[in-house]
Amino acid sequence: MVLFDGFVGLIFVGIWIFCIIDVITTPEDRARNLPKIAWLLIVIVLVDVGSIAWLVAGHTWDGREGALQARTGAGPRQGGRSAAPRAKRVATNPDDDEDFLAGLQARADEQRRRAKDANPHPDEDTGSPT
Repeated sequence: MVLFDGFVGLIFVGIWIFCIIDVITTPEDRARNLPKIAWLLIVIVLVDVGSIAWLVAGHTWDGREGALQARTGAGPRQGGRSAAPRAKRVATNPDDDEDFLAGLQARADEQRRRAKDANPHPDEDTGSPT
């Protein structure tokens, strides 16, 4: 029974720490019902009850909207459309990123030039047996 109580205690401490970090990292405009500082004080002072209250009443759980806003910088969505103009498309695959590919090409050209400068006559025999 003591082991079970210790395990439950560790779970509550983990949830409490998670909620403190979550309140701190949540943007001010994403905290519901109270200001962010009030939520932080509630979670710190009321430990278990404050943590549960934050998870139920304070944290915004719309993950799709939050991920979209973090990626594009768009504001709140209204009627399925972003309120802010669309930001420049962010490439998710290196093969789709024009700047990345141009940088790779420039780097490859520079390496070829250095290799050519280091060994100006690659066809000459170096005297080693083959």
